[in-house]
Amino acid sequence: MKKLINKHLTTLKTTPKTLLLVYVIVYFLWGLGMNRFGAEMEIARFTYWWQVITCYILYMVPISILLREYKFFEQYAYGLVAMGILEFLGYWLKTSYAYPDNVLDHFFNPQNFSLGMALFFALYFPAGNWFVNKVHSVIIPQKTE
Repeated sequence: MKKLINKHLTTLKTTPKTLLLVYVIVYFLWGLGMNRFGAEMEIARFTYWWQVITCYILYMVPISILLREYKFFEQYAYGLVAMGILEFLGYWLKTSYAYPDNVLDHFFNPQNFSLGMALFFALYFPAGNWFVNKVHSVIIPQKTE
């Protein structure tokens, strides 16, 4: 276990600073946008706006970096576990608010709401890694030797 933790810490520590900065900016803007969208559509929102920082930057960015070398479905599967835990804790601790009788409740019913949210948000890991890599390669072109 210690070996695995050290490997993950090394991966995080050796991530290029420019790549890390792109992750932080992209995920922060993405989180603000999704929180706003969820509130405007009266689906769900964070209880406090700053939870975008704790969830998207402090939780999702490191997980994304650890998953970035995996294939799409592996990123999605691991992301599903990570988002399942996050969604469960968010609604249990009441740090996330689901609007009653929201549009997703009508499609999937209230009992499936957080499962649906976890299934959707697990796509953030492969999609986020793809997008961040594209943005980073435009900003910092890779040297060909």
